[in-house]
Amino acid sequence: MSSSPVAAAAFLAELRTRLTGPGCEFELVDENVRGVRLPVFKNRARSLTEHLERSVAYGEREYLVDGPIRLTFAAHRDAVASLAAELRERGVSPGDRVMILGANSAAWVVSYWALAAVGAVTVAGNAWWTAPETEYAIQHSGSRLVIADARRAPLVPSGVDALSMEHDVPTLMSSRPGEPLAQPDVAEDEPAVIMYTSGTTGRPKGATHSHRNLLSVIEYHRLNDAIVAAMGAPMGTAVGAAPPIPRRFLMTMPLFHIASLHNLALPRLVSGDTVIVDSGRFDVDRVLALIERERVTNWAIVPTMAHRVATHNGIDRYDLSSLVAVSVNSAPSSPALKSRLRAAVPSVQQSIVDSYGLTESSTAATVATPVELEDHPLTVGHPIVTVDVTIRDAHGNAVDDGVDGEVWLRSAFVMLGYWNDPDATARAITPDGWLRTGDLGCMRDGLLFLNTRRSDLILRGGENVYPAEVEAVLGEHPSVSECAVFGVASTDLGQEVAAVVVTSDAVDVDELRTYVAAQLAYYKVPSRWRITAEPLPRTATGKVIRAGLSA
Repeated sequence: MSSSPVAAAAFLAELRTRLTGPGCEFELVDENVRGVRLPVFKNRARSLTEHLERSVAYGEREYLVDGPIRLTFAAHRDAVASLAAELRERGVSPGDRVMILGANSAAWVVSYWALAAVGAVTVAGNAWWTAPETEYAIQHSGSRLVIADARRAPLVPSGVDALSMEHDVPTLMSSRPGEPLAQPDVAEDEPAVIMYTSGTTGRPKGATHSHRNLLSVIEYHRLNDAIVAAMGAPMGTAVGAAPPIPRRFLMTMPLFHIASLHNLALPRLVSGDTVIVDSGRFDVDRVLALIERERVTNWAIVPTMAHRVATHNGIDRYDLSSLVAVSVNSAPSSPALKSRLRAAVPSVQQSIVDSYGLTESSTAATVATPVELEDHPLTVGHPIVTVDVTIRDAHGNAVDDGVDGEVWLRSAFVMLGYWNDPDATARAITPDGWLRTGDLGCMRDGLLFLNTRRSDLILRGGENVYPAEVEAVLGEHPSVSECAVFGVASTDLGQEVAAVVVTSDAVDVDELRTYVAAQLAYYKVPSRWRITAEPLPRTATGKVIRAGLSA
C-alpha cells in the first residue's frame, strides 16, 4: 500500500466499502434508532449474552491475566454464569442498578459480564472517589447493590448491600458449576452502563450507555480487525509487524473509563484476545516489566503515561519488542510527545495512532492513522465508520471547511443521555440525535483538528476536572470569600489543577488542600495555589475572567 496519505485514505475507504457492503459480514443498513435513522451493523449480535456464549469457542485461551489469576475463556463463561445466577437469587433483576467500585481486576470484569447476563445496569464507580462522591453516585443512580474491593468498601454507606470483590465474588463465581446462561429480557436501547463524568455545575453526571451502544462498539472493533487483516498484517498492528495471535492487550486505564471497559474488555472477549490487567496507580517500571513478562502486543495509553515511558531513563533495561501497537487516548497529545515515544519504543514506530472521543460517545469518534499523522501531525483523524462529524456555530448552523466551531457527533454509539437528568440531556443531545460535545475545532479535507476541549475543562493525566465542581467545594470553606479554579500546563500531566482563593482570614494552603481532599478525588485537588485579598476579575455579567489568572 502506498505511504501517501491520499492514497492510503482512498485504499482504506475502498476496503471499508467492500467489508460493509450488501451481503458482507459488516453490512451497514439504516435503522430507526430512538426516532432517528442511523447507519448500523446489520449482522450484529442482539445481546451481550450472545457474545458470552460464543466466547466458549476460544476454550483454554487466556482471556484475563491478573497477577496469579489466569482465567480462560471457558472458565470465564462458567464463572459469569455462576455469579449471574447468584445475583438473581439475591433479587437483582433486569434494569436494576448495581455499582462496581474497585481497582482494575479480573473480578471487576467478571462482575460486569455477570450483571450484563442478568440484564442489570452496571454503575462504573470511580475508584478514586471520596466517601461523599461515592454516596452521591449510589443515591443518584439508585444502586441496590455495590460490588466493592477492600480498599473502597469503607466508602459504601451503611445500609447499602455490598459484596466483597476479594471474597464474595470468587466464591460466587464457583458456587454453581455448569450453570446455564439465561437470556435476559432487555431491549437494545435500554440502559446497560452508567459512567459518571465530572459535572460542569458542581455535580457529576451519569452518562448512560445502552446495550446498542456496547454492541455497536464491539462491531466497530471487529471491523477494524478485519480491515487490518485484509491489509495483510496481523490484526491490530502496523503493516509488516508480526505479533503472536491471539494478541495480548495491556489494560492500564481504569475500568470506569470507556477506554478499558467498552473498548478493551468487551471487544477482546469477542475477538479471543488476552487482556493483561494492571492495577493501581501507574508505575513505569512495574508496567514495563509486565509488558516484557507477558509479551504484550497492544497498549492504549493517555499522554501522561506516554510521557513517563518516553522519558524513562531505565527503559533500555526492558525487552519491549513484543509491543507493536500503541494508541494515545483520552486527552490531546503533541507531535513531539509521539516522536519521543517512537524513539523510546522502536517497535511501535509505524503503529502509533491518535483519536478523539468522549465518555458520551462510547468510543472514538475519529481516529488518525500513522500515515495521516505523518502529513498532519495535529489532526485527530477521520470520523470512524457510522459516525457523522460536523462543526456548528453558536446558533447550531453548519460552518464551512476550515472554519472553527463546536464539534457535533451523531451515531449509534452516542449515549442515551444523562441518568435522571433530562435537562442536561436536552442540552447535550438535539432532538435529531446530534451530540453537542462542547469541544471546539474544525474540519479540513475530512480530518478533524481540535482547538480546545470544553473551554473550562482541565485534563489532568487523562482525567477530566471541571472547575465548577472544585469551586463548589472550596466555596463552602468558611474562610473563602470567592475562588477560581483553572488548569496550568504540566510537562508530566498535561495540566495541573490551580486555584486562586480570595480570603481576608489567615488560612493557609495546607488547610485548604486538606479540606478539598476530604471531599473530592485526589486528582481534583489543586496542586498550585494563590491566596489573595484582591477580588477576582469579572465580566459585566458577573462571570469570573479566568484568562490571565495565575497561581
